[in-house]
Amino acid sequence: MERGIEKKIENLQFLGAMMHPGGGRNDIPHRLKRHFFSINMTPPSQRSIENIYGKILEALFDPKKYSQDVINMRPLLIDATVSIWDTVKKKLLPTPAKFHYTFTIRELARVFQGICNVAQKGAKYNVIQKQLNVKEAMRPELFMIALWRHECDRTFIDKLTTNVDKAIFTGMLDRITKDKFRDPLGFDETELMTDLYFADFQRKDVIDEYGELVEVAPYVYEAAPDIEAIRAISNEKL
Repeated sequence: MERGIEKKIENLQFLGAMMHPGGGRNDIPHRLKRHFFSINMTPPSQRSIENIYGKILEALFDPKKYSQDVINMRPLLIDATVSIWDTVKKKLLPTPAKFHYTFTIRELARVFQGICNVAQKGAKYNVIQKQLNVKEAMRPELFMIALWRHECDRTFIDKLTTNVDKAIFTGMLDRITKDKFRDPLGFDETELMTDLYFADFQRKDVIDEYGELVEVAPYVYEAAPDIEAIRAISNEKL
């Protein structure tokens, strides 16, 4: 009896993980599916996405903490994120060799998660205002674009397996960056092509003269000077 229940749970988990057939995924027999409730969740509309993440960003970008220039970036960031997500879904389709090329609402959420980390946790340390580790100070709007581009890279490029696909995505990202931010903000195309990196493990613990730990370093998601600085910190921690 217990084994039968466990088996049904395993089948439910299997069914729950199923995606639509295609891209190397096979359908399962109807004789098996008839024993379960099959629920298909369609992706939300663009208007629903704008409402969901618009409200989240509206709550996090508090006028008491951020300037109006930063607050005005909310609709532009949402529009650009939906555009890159929708473009990637249509252009980089799954194949038997790349069956994991499925870009769902999760990828959309991961991009906004990085932005929210800076907006919420970074507010205490003025990550956007101070722009620590940035070699040349930039306008807050451009800093937000740099953060957005980094989150798109981290979310989408990390899932791609070939240099050709990565180059295709980079072309998409550059094009959408120009289309969505150039005219509304008045930046040059060269300014928009930012390459900042962000990490939350750059700060060091406070140690006294006796080698005792005084204060544990906070995890602050902030800009990094360059990839070599990130590599040096990673090697030191290892």
